[in-house]
Order: sequence, then C-alpha cells, then structure tokens
Amino acid sequence: MLDKTFECFQVEIIDKIAHIRLSRGDALNTMTKAFWNELPEIVREIDRKALARVIVISSTGKHFSAGMDLSVFGGDGVSGKAADRHIAAEQFRSNIKQIQSSFNALEEARMPVLIACQGGVIGGAIDMISAGDIRWCTKDAWFCIQETKIAMTADVGTFPRLQRYISEGWVKEMAYTGRKLGAAKAKEIGLVNDVYDTHEEMMEAVMATAREIASKSPLTVTGCKVMINYGRDHSTADTLDYVGVWNAGMLPPAHMQEAFTAKMEKREPEFPDLAPLRDTPL
Repeated sequence: MLDKTFECFQVEIIDKIAHIRLSRGDALNTMTKAFWNELPEIVREIDRKALARVIVISSTGKHFSAGMDLSVFGGDGVSGKAADRHIAAEQFRSNIKQIQSSFNALEEARMPVLIACQGGVIGGAIDMISAGDIRWCTKDAWFCIQETKIAMTADVGTFPRLQRYISEGWVKEMAYTGRKLGAAKAKEIGLVNDVYDTHEEMMEAVMATAREIASKSPLTVTGCKVMINYGRDHSTADTLDYVGVWNAGMLPPAHMQEAFTAKMEKREPEFPDLAPLRDTPL
C-alpha cells in the first residue's frame, strides 16, 4: 500500500477506489518539481500493484491547479555560451520528455482515471486533465491554455490529447487566444461530461461513478480502456482486428458467467482484481 507522505498529494484507497487529491490549495496547487515526481510514482504504484480498480483525481482549495510552478523553469547549470546552445536545447528537450512522462502515467494506467475539477484549470492542468479518461467540473470552473500568454507553446500533452475530446477549432481558439473557457461551454463542446453546482455534489457523483466502474470486471474495464485508446490512434480495420485478438486471448468466460449468475440471484457480482505487475522486467 501507499504508506508514505507526499508533498503535493493526499492519497487514500477505499473499496478498491484510489482517491488522489492535489493538496496544496493555499498555493493554488501549482506544479512544483515534487509534483512531477510524485504523481507518476503514485499512479504507477497503484497500477503496478493493482491496488485499486479506479483512480479518482480531485483537488483542494479555490482552484484545481494554476499550472506549472515557476521554480520548474529554473536552469540546470548548462553553460550559457553560444557554442553550447545546442547542448542546452537538447537538455531542455530531454527534461520536457521527463515531465511529459508524468502525465503519460495517467493514460498508461490499466484502470480508468476520473478527474474532478473546480475553479481554475490552467496551463499544465489542461495537459493533466487531458490525460485522464473522464472529466467533470463545478459551475465555477474555467479552463485556460495559459502558456500562450507567457509566449510559450504548451508542450506536456494538451495538443495531441485535447483535440481527441473537442474539435480542432476549439483547441485552436483556446490556444491562439489564451482565453478562459467556462464550465457551461466546456460541457457543450465535450471537454467535461457534466457540471455541478458545488464541489460536494460533484464529488458525490464522481465517486458514485467510480463505485459503479469498480463493481465491473476489472479485466473487462481494462480491455475497454485499451481498445478505446487504441482506436483513436488507428483505423477502424486495425482496431477491429486488435479487439478480436484481445478477446481471443482475454475474453473471460468465468467472469461472464459470474455476471449472469449474480443478476439471476439479484446480488452484486464478484470479480478478481487485476494481477500485480513486476517491479522490474525480470
């Protein structure tokens, strides 16, 4: 189990649901260096050890997150000489790839990642929520690709992921202008599934959805996530072939029988959890 204390997050696992909370509300939940290290550590341990069937990410304070903390932009000691600018550029690219991997962990996790937002969802927070599976927000929420306002191109996942959920036109308007997108419009264009009056109402609904997902066969839910993610990046023909191969190897007759039997007996079905993964390849 996750039994350590984190600087940027609170983590609890109850009834097969892992709830990860951004815990620096007083500091607008900015994404410090600790944030980028802790998030993938938490998510990958939950995934690797199969500690939960669903991951819920929420936040504390007025805003979900104000995005990248300025401390992350600090230099790493590379010489400023003109002759070294290419070396510095390569280092910067490599550092960006490490940061990108923190949010990749959300997409790569075998279990669904549900995200609940309130207040500002700014800059890097857009990158973050784009890597989740389903998003909700409160009516006071607003979304902003902040990087444009500081003369920077968003680089941690917003562009390749966001346009899978909303139209290219909306992505471009948000990116080119840096405007705030309100909660109602976010629902209208499909960025979030629903909008709630209060944080309490939102969390009640999100946790209800998490419990419903957790009651299903974890192997089947994982299969759904794999196929949906695969399908958005491949042709229909390739995806149909892949789902056929998946079901040929992993269609669980015993789980199906349990689902049918539980329905007939008017009880909740009982399914095995996913198996833990190796800590190392061998």
